[in-house]
Amino acid sequence: MSHHESFHPHIPSTTHVREFTPRAVILGLIFGFFFAVANGYLALKIGSTISASIPAAIMSMGILRLLFKNTTVLENNLVQTIATVGEGLAAGVIFTIPALILLGDTPSITRIFFLSVLGGILGILFMIPMRRFIIVEEHRKLPFPEGTACAELIKAGEKSHHTAIFALWGLGAAAIYKIFSNALFVWKEQVSWVFGSLKKSEFSIDATPALLGVGYIIGPQISGLMFAGGVIAWWVIIPLIVEFGTGAAAIYPATTPIAQMGPDEIWSNYVRYIGAGCLATGGIYSLLKIIPLLYKTIHHSFKELFSGLLKRSHLPRTERDISLAWLILGSLAIILILWLTPFFEMNLLTVLLLAILGFFFVAVTSITVGLVGSSSNPVSGMTITTLLLTCIIFVLLGWTERIYLISAMMMGCVSCCAICMAGTTAQDLKAGYILGSTPIYQQVAEILGVFLPSLALGYVVYAMNQAFGIGSSVMPAPQATLMSMVVEGVISGNLPYSLVGIGVLLGIAMIVLRIPVLPFALGVYLPLSLSAATMVGGLVRGYVNRNKTNEMAQEQGILLASGLIGGDACIGILLAFGTLAGIIPADKPGFLPDWFALVTFGLLAIGLGFYSIKKRKGI
Repeated sequence: MSHHESFHPHIPSTTHVREFTPRAVILGLIFGFFFAVANGYLALKIGSTISASIPAAIMSMGILRLLFKNTTVLENNLVQTIATVGEGLAAGVIFTIPALILLGDTPSITRIFFLSVLGGILGILFMIPMRRFIIVEEHRKLPFPEGTACAELIKAGEKSHHTAIFALWGLGAAAIYKIFSNALFVWKEQVSWVFGSLKKSEFSIDATPALLGVGYIIGPQISGLMFAGGVIAWWVIIPLIVEFGTGAAAIYPATTPIAQMGPDEIWSNYVRYIGAGCLATGGIYSLLKIIPLLYKTIHHSFKELFSGLLKRSHLPRTERDISLAWLILGSLAIILILWLTPFFEMNLLTVLLLAILGFFFVAVTSITVGLVGSSSNPVSGMTITTLLLTCIIFVLLGWTERIYLISAMMMGCVSCCAICMAGTTAQDLKAGYILGSTPIYQQVAEILGVFLPSLALGYVVYAMNQAFGIGSSVMPAPQATLMSMVVEGVISGNLPYSLVGIGVLLGIAMIVLRIPVLPFALGVYLPLSLSAATMVGGLVRGYVNRNKTNEMAQEQGILLASGLIGGDACIGILLAFGTLAGIIPADKPGFLPDWFALVTFGLLAIGLGFYSIKKRKGI
């Protein structure tokens, strides 16, 4: 008897309850828009997004319960399914579109919209034939952390829910904090101290509510590894470069001598390439670990495709997917649109590579999301691998003109949206499987949810680029910067291979020490100010975990943290529009000294810890 036969969903397949209702769809679309904007902002700033499924599930329970008396578990699940699309697409768009801007080819909002929509739908369609194997047959083997947590929360929410209010508290606190630091400039948000005596090692922290929330959600271990990577980059590698890089000549890839550079310039000219090598190693290593499972997945999904066109009509409710005929037609239509529309600048080879690599990485991402969850899923690593392979093929064919550079990047954009959406879809379908949702409703809902975020994200990219400049220290867009470096480096043939090689060796050292490579590599690759602030959130989470084991404290903390991220991002976007309109300056010295930022950030962290643990009356 296999595992899935002994598994019974929360709502049996024979029971029919309200699921795909107008109110659920509309609420899901509103949340999807909110999470797209919040995560778009986060991805530009720190290069990662935060899984939206848990906050979306809690917010949907709170609001549906408030407005309607008779809501069902499956309606709640449908709301969170649509809401998470915003988060998935945010990563897809923000990791790639800014790379086009950095390469000097700024796409129009219309083009961003179409690349995002087509990529997103392709990812959803590619994921569907894998559902039965990854989610149903491997039910006990792949934990799907967010999907499972989300289902558990929705089940618990049936009984009582007073905690949704916590997200609003977090939102309010973040909004007030952000207005004081970034609109009134009472104190500076990002502060740094350079220690000249220690060979230009620098301590900096980006004291923002969002990073505190991110650190809290990812927890002490991952944030600690990120911080460790940052410490090695900023307090070990940079001082070493300063120590040995004396002399008046500039050392490639920089154009000024090392002695004249500040820590930030040394980091962006040299250390980032080391981080990139380290990230690539982490990505490839995670791939190698799942090869057997990957083979089974792809094998099963092809079997599904060929046998699936026959017997389908009498399936129970919980096993109905979008029919395979639609799947094949939809995927083909998208591939033809990308190829035949001159608007996208992709030739037949690029589109074929997109289809093959896209399908392969959709399988990879569906498994890694199942193993490690969405937040630590190495999406950008997979996209970079796709880009690398494409660029190498272009170079071998002698295609080194600028148009191919842009073409490869466009293709990277579509495949990144597909990879992100497949991961999100897998996580949502897992929650649905546990709760007893109807898969076809969830799949249609995901596709519906693609349009609004795709439009919103184009505007987010534009606003941020106009107000702060993408690639600047305020909006580093780390993934996109890395992708533009890779594409340009491979096609023009001058990637600083020795630096990338050092990073690869660092990654291998981490593997030998059995330390998770990806969070560590991200730390090497990101500015220290980001991992330092994230680390504070991780420490608060560690404290809460030690003092309170009950579910309530965990839930309260995660909601507060989600609120902090959401509030920070929303106000951040409003301020960007303010800067564009010329009402608020983009940057200005703080009214109070720099150490004051540390004090307020510390108070915010203490508040987060205190309110997570605090017992509430009547619970």
